[in-house]
Amino acid sequence: MNLTDLYDFEKEARNSMQREHWTYVSAGAHDDQTLKRNESALQDLSIYPRFLSDVTNRNLSTTVLGQEISFPVATAASGPWYYAHPDAEVAVAKATERSGTISMQPTNAGTFSFAEVAASTNSPLWLQLYHSDDEITEYLVTTAADHGCKAICLTIDIPISGSPDPRLRSTGLLLPKLLQDGNLRERPDLVDKYSKEGLRTLTWDRLEWLKSLTGLPLVLKGIRTVDDSIRAVDHGVDGILVSTHGGRYLDGSPSAIEILPKVYEAVGSQIEVYMDSGIRRGTDVLKALALGAQAVFIGRPVFWGLAVGGENGVFSVLEILRRELDIAMAFCGINRVPEIDGKILSWE
Repeated sequence: MNLTDLYDFEKEARNSMQREHWTYVSAGAHDDQTLKRNESALQDLSIYPRFLSDVTNRNLSTTVLGQEISFPVATAASGPWYYAHPDAEVAVAKATERSGTISMQPTNAGTFSFAEVAASTNSPLWLQLYHSDDEITEYLVTTAADHGCKAICLTIDIPISGSPDPRLRSTGLLLPKLLQDGNLRERPDLVDKYSKEGLRTLTWDRLEWLKSLTGLPLVLKGIRTVDDSIRAVDHGVDGILVSTHGGRYLDGSPSAIEILPKVYEAVGSQIEVYMDSGIRRGTDVLKALALGAQAVFIGRPVFWGLAVGGENGVFSVLEILRRELDIAMAFCGINRVPEIDGKILSWE
C-alpha cells in the first residue's frame, strides 16, 4: 500500500471503516461551512520561499509547556478511536512515543483508561477534559495526575450536551458507555452520574478550583476570540488551543487559522498558543507556526491512521507531516522552528 500523504490515508480509511463510524468521524455541523473553511483558509495562505541560504542542518524540535518534542505536531483527543482500531488510545500513544511528541488522551476513552495508556508507553500524555460534575472531574484529573499526566486540556467549546447535527446524533454514540469502558471503569457510580448530568460548562471563576486539584498546567481548548484569550491569561491559564472543534458543533464561525494571529497578537507574549482544525499538510503546520502557534494538534487524521494501520498508521501520518514540514522549512531558508515567522506568508 503506497500512501504518500494524509489525503491518501483519508481515502483508505473511508473504505475500511463502517459507514456510521465514518459519518461520525467526517461530519461537521449542519452545512459544513466551518469544516470546509478550516482547510480552505489554510489553502488561501501563500508561502514565499527564500533561497541561497544554508539549510543543511535543519532541526524541527521545539518545546510545549517546557516539554521538548521532536517536531511541532501532536495528536488531539478526537473521540472514540476504537471506531477505527481496537488498540485505540494505546495505539495512538505508542505512535506519538515513536515520533517523539505528545498524545492528548480523551475523557471519553472507548477502550483503555488513562492509567492503562500510561502503563503502555513513555509518550508525554495530556488529559483532554470534558466537565460534567465536580466529583467526576476531580476523579478524572487526579487519576491522570497520579499516572504521569503532563497537562489538563479543558474543552470549553461545548456549552451544552448533545450534537446539533442529526448526522452525528444518528451514529448511536453513547458517551456513558464509552466512559464505562475507559476512564470510569473503576467507578460505575460516576458513569451513572455522568449519564444523568451530561456536560456542564465550567465558568471562569471555577478555573482556579480546577487547577488546584492537581497543580498541573491548564490549557483551554476551543478559544475563538481575543476577549476570551485575554480572560484566559487573566485567570492564570498556561496555554490556549485555538480550535473550532473541527467544525463539528457551531457552523459559520471563522476558521482556526483566521483566529490564530489575532489571538497570538493579543496574548502570545504571555502564554503559549496552539492550534488545531484543518491541518492536512506540512505546509499547513508551517503556516500555523508562522502565525503564532507553538505547535499544532491533529484530530481526524489520527482516525485515518488508525483505520489504515493502527499504531503504524498513526506513526506514518505523523511522519508524513514531519517530512513535509521539513521540506517546507528548507524551501523557506529556515533551519529551526523558532525562526519561522509571518514574513513568509501572504493572504493575497
